[in-house]
Amino acid sequence: MAADFRGFPASRDTRDVADWVTASRDNRGLPFVIVDKVDARVFVFDPAGRLKGQAAALLGIGRGDDSVPGIGQRKLATIATAERTTPAGRFEAALGQDFEQDLLWIDYDAALSLHRVIVGNPRDHRAARLASPSVLDNRISYGCINVPAAFYDGVVAPAFAGTVGIVYILPETRPVRAVFAMSGSPSGPPSPTARVK
Repeated sequence: MAADFRGFPASRDTRDVADWVTASRDNRGLPFVIVDKVDARVFVFDPAGRLKGQAAALLGIGRGDDSVPGIGQRKLATIATAERTTPAGRFEAALGQDFEQDLLWIDYDAALSLHRVIVGNPRDHRAARLASPSVLDNRISYGCINVPAAFYDGVVAPAFAGTVGIVYILPETRPVRAVFAMSGSPSGPPSPTARVK
């Protein structure tokens, strides 16, 4: 059983992971999200693997697939550029709050979330980067995933309302199969996870 992308283009890795999730039911009947870091795009699916929406995303400025241990407890000013990564992996996610807004917590301990694009430092020009057709300028955050406000409000929040879901963040420095157990059978139970950067 293949995922239904409703005709939208997606990378081979995104399609492979979505098809695997749908066929193996690795999402365990929950809505799921695929974050393609290479193409800087987010895809939101219903539990049956039908695409609910997709959008460009801003990601961590640091390239890499791992979080620095303890990064969620550090002050932003102490985090070096190379440490500002969006980690790859499979995460159980849920809607929640930080001090300023509602968001989708992906990994609370690592301070990783998906949320509406923020102004941040005005010199970052986050909204302009998000609207740009190039993926070369989409790396600017401390690691969190920034998406257009309309996409968050109209697709992400409704998909996760009243439920948890699974977020699959694709790697950029290693093969997809080194991160996900894409053997056709569901992986282990979702890891318990769930700050804004």
